[in-house]
Amino acid sequence: MNEKRFDVTALGELLIDFTENGVSAQKNSMFEACPGGAPCNVLAMLRKLGRSCAFIGKVGDDMFGRQLRDAIRSAGIDDCALVTDPRVNTTLAFVKKLPNGDRDFSFYRSPGADMMLEPGDVPPGLIEESRIFHFGTLSMTAPGCRTATETAVSIAKESGCLISFDPNLRMPLWDSTDALRSAVSFGIRHCDILKLADNEAEWLFGSRDYEKTARELGNLKKSEQEKLEQSVQSGREEKAASRTEAEKA
Repeated sequence: MNEKRFDVTALGELLIDFTENGVSAQKNSMFEACPGGAPCNVLAMLRKLGRSCAFIGKVGDDMFGRQLRDAIRSAGIDDCALVTDPRVNTTLAFVKKLPNGDRDFSFYRSPGADMMLEPGDVPPGLIEESRIFHFGTLSMTAPGCRTATETAVSIAKESGCLISFDPNLRMPLWDSTDALRSAVSFGIRHCDILKLADNEAEWLFGSRDYEKTARELGNLKKSEQEKLEQSVQSGREEKAASRTEAEKA
């Protein structure tokens, strides 16, 4: 097998997280502008482990977009597929830490640059040169970026990449629960590696019995694999039938 250039390429949201950082002299909350976005967070940690990484996404042509590009370059993440779009602003989120340790997000993304990713922004060669392709659901919240994500996953499959998926549920960013379930279902069907938090497992299967959840996931993957194999076999039979008809003619 030929050696590939990147260990992991990720596609998805890249944004500024404004996180609470103390109180001013006027007793107002102060916020720190931090680079954020789950896919790039994964890549940043992998870089610390010495892995080669690349990112596919979109930012605005503004101070925050430039900050984010500088941040991923500083982390050693390849930014050749990070598109700067002058038509839209970089996505922003304000993050409040709750007493139970969880976080509450307020997004400024109507639209934000990350959700404007298009199929033409996805470089096939970059994915083909990757061992693992990683993505989440937030790159499927709008029709254009969903098509871009599906395109990237298709390229990854054809290239023999391992596919990693993180549902990363952010309910306020979805028009409907059905749309979110469709995106999660797509990810689970196509992934080899699934990162699933306990609250996501409970949302998906309605149970805190995680052994049962694991069995349900196994059954789901098996069912989807059987459907895929049937589809491939059906395609082969159709091609064989077409050849036979052509030979008769």
